[in-house]
Amino acid sequence: MKILLTLAKMAIGFVWLILLINIVMPFPGKAAIALYIMAAFLLMMHGLQALIFIGAFGDKINMSRGEKWSILVFGIFALLDIRRKHMM
Repeated sequence: MKILLTLAKMAIGFVWLILLINIVMPFPGKAAIALYIMAAFLLMMHGLQALIFIGAFGDKINMSRGEKWSILVFGIFALLDIRRKHMM
């Protein structure tokens, strides 16, 4: 399970890398616009996940600042990793 979580985090990290490269050096044509929309959607969804998880379990689980930021970056895969570390 840990190997799959690591692979999934690497995949999400690659997606973030492409989205950040698009912000610095936009891709040609309509691809840049689509990637801007994807970046905004991904940031919104992961931010919502972080807010919900921290709001629901923030007082029950002692999470580090890095773990909270990892939810924003990696989404559900960070949540699964945090669950594996703290709740099992």
